[in-house]
Amino acid sequence: MKNFQFLFILFLFAISVSAQKIKYEVSFPNILHHEAQIAVVVEHIPQQSLVFRMSRSSPGRYATHEFGKNVYAVKAFDKAGKPVFVNRTDGDAYIIPSYKGYVKLEYTLYANYADGTYAGIDIGGVHLNMPASFMWVKGADQVPIQIEFELPNKNWQIATQLKPGNRPTSFSAPGLQYFMDSPVRMANLISKKWELINPDGKKYGFELALDAKAADSSAQSFANKVKRITQEAQAVFGELPNYDYGKYVFLASINPYVKGDGMEHRNSTMISLPIVFSDNNGLLEVFAHEFFHCWNVERIRPKTIEPFNFEKSNMSDGLWCAEGFTQYYGSLIMRRAALDDDASFVSTVGSLINTKMNTTGARRFSPVESSKHAVFVDAGVAVDKTNYPNMYTSYYPYGAAIALALDLALRTKFTNLNVDGYMTALWKKFGKTEIAYTVAGLQEALISYTGNKDFATDFFDKYINGHEPYDYATPLKQAGIMLKQPQLGKAWWGTVRYADANNLTIQNNTILGTPIYEAGLDVDDKIVELNDMTVSKSSQVDSIVRSYKPGDKIKIGYLHRGEKQVTELTFSESPLFQATLFEKEGLPVTSEIIAFRKKWFGTKVQ
Repeated sequence: MKNFQFLFILFLFAISVSAQKIKYEVSFPNILHHEAQIAVVVEHIPQQSLVFRMSRSSPGRYATHEFGKNVYAVKAFDKAGKPVFVNRTDGDAYIIPSYKGYVKLEYTLYANYADGTYAGIDIGGVHLNMPASFMWVKGADQVPIQIEFELPNKNWQIATQLKPGNRPTSFSAPGLQYFMDSPVRMANLISKKWELINPDGKKYGFELALDAKAADSSAQSFANKVKRITQEAQAVFGELPNYDYGKYVFLASINPYVKGDGMEHRNSTMISLPIVFSDNNGLLEVFAHEFFHCWNVERIRPKTIEPFNFEKSNMSDGLWCAEGFTQYYGSLIMRRAALDDDASFVSTVGSLINTKMNTTGARRFSPVESSKHAVFVDAGVAVDKTNYPNMYTSYYPYGAAIALALDLALRTKFTNLNVDGYMTALWKKFGKTEIAYTVAGLQEALISYTGNKDFATDFFDKYINGHEPYDYATPLKQAGIMLKQPQLGKAWWGTVRYADANNLTIQNNTILGTPIYEAGLDVDDKIVELNDMTVSKSSQVDSIVRSYKPGDKIKIGYLHRGEKQVTELTFSESPLFQATLFEKEGLPVTSEIIAFRKKWFGTKVQ
């Protein structure tokens, strides 16, 4: 009898849960002026009051964004169509204090900024990032969601990772987290499809849903290149993720009417490039980067952003890995797919080394600390000046420089170990299992992968939890890459940006450790004299600086808030590195070098 009662209670609970429903209805009666009408029907939620709110953050972004500013004309109705009282309690929050099992909330959304974070509504196409577009019900995260679109143009198609419904305009999501991670693009899309097969024989579909003015042949050629990217990324891990509905889609808007961005999602990516479409390899690195994310960050996830909090910024200590290692692989996959050449890849290597060795943030703070600062810099908005040039280095190139260091260390200190193998180990430990990682967990995974606790502990202590310099030059020689400093022996006072060629007002913070910083000049100061000689053009300054050598001194006259100041500066020499191939330096390229390069950046597709 007791068992029967228990089963009956479970049965009633199941009925109650299945009856809970959230459904969005989206139409565009004022699309000419970038507005949508959105209604959300909420039924049988076991709450006496409902809080509807707009998000303040978005998956893939870590800073706060005030999406609520573009929502207005909020109204609510009961099942009979009678008005229901709605109380706005905050800029992005609305409460219905008396909820009796049904309510329809309606509002107007304005959207005119099509990128991976915001939304755009236009007669040329609709571009919806969900947190920027849809109010959600607090406390109903697990309730299944349905959405129905009214297409403003009968020739348009809808591209999304949402689960297709029984009509081309209807879709669903299992809950709030998936819904908010599922952008939508509506336009007259060019669709190109292909399949990849996993080692277990399971097939997955891929689609390039392209919003661009492009000839079919150009779109197909572009899609063929994106396919090569997907193949090379699959080869890193040995398999594709188990895409939830058997499909991955690239929502790609390549036209002058969007904003530049790339934003990863679990089974899709939203890429917007504000240019006229061309079958250009230079457009493809963002595809390589974002696709790699379907392993690294969508499934291999930092614990600090799991689950994602839509009410505030999401601080993470793991973005050097989630974003930085993905940045490294964006370039590496481009080379492996033969969409970049050796010289281009090596130039990127040099740029990453300069990030690690010659940016003040990387010299002063660890990648972990840099990651935590994302809450302020990841497309965050601020009007006041900051000192970022002297205390912050982006976790994108900084993390990529650490990935490069680890790759070189593994390839030169161990037999047949590399970052591909380490990423595969992370995939098996954290990605396939979808167990969110900690930084300590990443270190344990490196210990397990290498079988060398001292190596892994030392690397994390020095370069991830610490910020010590790394010797890139020695291991790069095994790849036939020379790391040199071409400006040694030449006078240098720092890299300075002026208002323009005829206005010597300093536009950016001068950099800690450079001669011009040590001399006391800073942003908004205006250089007017060098050794009592009046100067007004950047060409004059460059010519005078070239006449000196490191260690020489020069007198600088400058205006600070309109008052003339005079100081003395001692020139040093530029510490910047340049990476070049041995063959460009006239050095021999041995068979060992060729083999090293092939293992590192040769194709991995069998």
